[in-house]
Amino acid sequence: MADLPTHTIVFEILTRLPAKDVGRSKSVCKQWYALLSTQDFVKIHCSRSVVSSNQRVLLIDDLTSTVTFPFHHQNNDVSILSHLNGLLCVCLNHTYELLLWNPTTTAFKRLSTPDSHGFYINNLDAIGLYVDADDDYKVLHIKRRSGVLGVYVYSREVDSWRNIPFITRQEYLSPHFNWSVGTFCGGTLYFTVCECWIGGTNVVICFDVNSEQFKEISFPPVPSNGMVQGVLVNVKNVLHMFASTGMFEMTIDLWTLQGDYWIKVLSCPPIPPISLSLWCDITHYVTNGNWFVMTKLGKLFTIEMDMKPFECFYPVSWFRGFKGAVFVQTIVSPSI
Repeated sequence: MADLPTHTIVFEILTRLPAKDVGRSKSVCKQWYALLSTQDFVKIHCSRSVVSSNQRVLLIDDLTSTVTFPFHHQNNDVSILSHLNGLLCVCLNHTYELLLWNPTTTAFKRLSTPDSHGFYINNLDAIGLYVDADDDYKVLHIKRRSGVLGVYVYSREVDSWRNIPFITRQEYLSPHFNWSVGTFCGGTLYFTVCECWIGGTNVVICFDVNSEQFKEISFPPVPSNGMVQGVLVNVKNVLHMFASTGMFEMTIDLWTLQGDYWIKVLSCPPIPPISLSLWCDITHYVTNGNWFVMTKLGKLFTIEMDMKPFECFYPVSWFRGFKGAVFVQTIVSPSI
């Protein structure tokens, strides 16, 4: 065991263990501890952990939740902004600090710095978590402040922030536009950018994580005579969007991105009339043939439909929002 080669039967078995069992296996011997701590092991274990059976639901402000935070907080004032491969990018609302947190291993890393990097303002900023071609986990932070507009990248590898140019229309950095959380798919972070009034401009901003270049593509061709909202999701490394439109009655269509163009996958039955004060955040969480839509006040609407159209979607469905997330259990560390 002293010179345990990387590609052995033991290695293959260990990379298939649940994340918590990997943690316990580190105490077997020094050789196993060293092996299970290598980046190669973590990467292969992660690739084998991203399956539907390994998903866990985390609801921070659920009264029945037993979430234990390893960092200081005030009354569960933790917002989940983004997640990838078992890591969550969260914000402490009382201090505005950003953190990377693995809820499986409980490890976390504060991203805030004395020079004001790593502080998040809700409704003004946008966050995207991604991994580049060098397997470096990074956070893209689009900051919109009064008189201060900037785009910054945090690197886990070098543990620092740096500024990058925003090469697209500057008006998208205006508070008049609402930015979604970034969705990582195929080496690109995608954001929906929607103007905050009926008939306004709606686009998708793409950030190539390796060239660090931005570009703009069109929104799906949905009616613009009502409120418009697009929720992006990575389905087996293909980008999909739930596009909702309407006023008192909301309709929702599922689209997939092919090249730079959107193709409609299916149309859903209209949701019963919902007050504008309850305008929906789409959870796109599917189970037992039902699709759940959650309003901003936490009320759930259920859409019953045939499961067949979602066969390709259900295994990688994500619940994402400020109140919770569906994440996979991995041993990916928030720091090197």
